[in-house]
Amino acid sequence: MKYFVTGVAGQLGHDVMNELAKRGMEGVGSDLAENYSGMQDGTPVCGMPYLPMDITNPENVRSTILASGCDAVIHCAAWTAVDKAEEMPEACRRVNAYGTENIAKVCEELDIPMMYFSTDYVFNGNGTRPWQPDDEYEPLDVYGQTKAEGEVAVREHVKKFFILRIAWVFGTNGKNFIKTMLNLAKTHDTLRVINDQIGTPTYTYDLARLVVDMIQTDKYGIYHVTNEGDYISWYDFTLAIFETAGITHVTVNPVTSVEYGAAAKRPYNSRLDRSKIREMGFEPLPDWRDALSRYVRILKGME
Repeated sequence: MKYFVTGVAGQLGHDVMNELAKRGMEGVGSDLAENYSGMQDGTPVCGMPYLPMDITNPENVRSTILASGCDAVIHCAAWTAVDKAEEMPEACRRVNAYGTENIAKVCEELDIPMMYFSTDYVFNGNGTRPWQPDDEYEPLDVYGQTKAEGEVAVREHVKKFFILRIAWVFGTNGKNFIKTMLNLAKTHDTLRVINDQIGTPTYTYDLARLVVDMIQTDKYGIYHVTNEGDYISWYDFTLAIFETAGITHVTVNPVTSVEYGAAAKRPYNSRLDRSKIREMGFEPLPDWRDALSRYVRILKGME
């Protein structure tokens, strides 16, 4: 089996490619840039080939995926700048909705599996009940709406689909909340962090393991995937980050979403019910505190 992975310059795509390589499996990486920044002698560091592709260009998508000779597509590429999406809604939609549809149509043509990564933002964030995979869409912002539209495109065109809704993503190859907090701690003694948005983080290194496990099966459908552990706020997460990193000089003050202010409205309740992972026979991701500890050690080793 050969797997075509989009978005390899991002956090998740990078880790998925490395997970494939670690298992001796065949993959082809893709992203928008003509040359992948991690390439050596024409191939990425993980030893896999790379093909540039603009997912918003349907002809380019079709020709590139066909040229790859792949047996399945793992679609990690996405527009993830939530606030900027409010300023540039159509640009965001071209990537998350139309780009996903372009890929889905090729998977339909080839009759091959497709895995798509969605988000807790497809829900309205009301209440405290963890969201189930079959709950109805009711996004609050442009980003959530376009990711929901991407889900619809996959479900309409692909028979063999996986949709994985993830949240609060962090990995080594890109920007994320943990890196932001650790960088701010170098220049600030006091920080304001939101305490009324509740969810759980997702470490892309752990997620990549599940992705590769899952794509080799025919257990298609919609899943909610984050690291295991208790539901927390961004404020709680920040305290855990600083405790894990041994940072004691920063005072973290909790604030509400309204007090903090942001261009895009975010869900208060991002609790995702992950029970389907176990029910379908897959190994859940480790506890988020364990993932955070491993991640911070890696970051310190990169300094």
